[in-house]
Amino acid sequence: MKEAIVTDLGPKAIGPYSQAIRANGFVFVSGQIALDPRTQELISGDITAQTERVLENVKGILQAAGSSLEKVVRSTVFLADMNEFASMNQAYARYFRQDFPARSTVQAARLPRDVRVEIDVIALA
Repeated sequence: MKEAIVTDLGPKAIGPYSQAIRANGFVFVSGQIALDPRTQELISGDITAQTERVLENVKGILQAAGSSLEKVVRSTVFLADMNEFASMNQAYARYFRQDFPARSTVQAARLPRDVRVEIDVIALA
């Protein structure tokens, strides 16, 4: 059985997808970009600011699903420019402190709304 997660703690879905799906003991969070959930507008700022906004969105969606960042087992980071990896990684490390999730980081040719970073996660429910 699967359950769609819908919350004001993260940006509304801007297409035919759910913010997250809870199924079989896991929470699958859709890729998040640096949208402010209150305004649905992109935040301004560099890769650090965008990464922090993205992870706050992920955190809020996980919270609404009854999970947390501490329960994340897998993440995928999409960067517009791999030269920004170190700055993204510093911001990311402030959200994941121990027993880090498995992670892939890739450079994408283009991300939605031309953002610098997009992150999706899988967490234990």
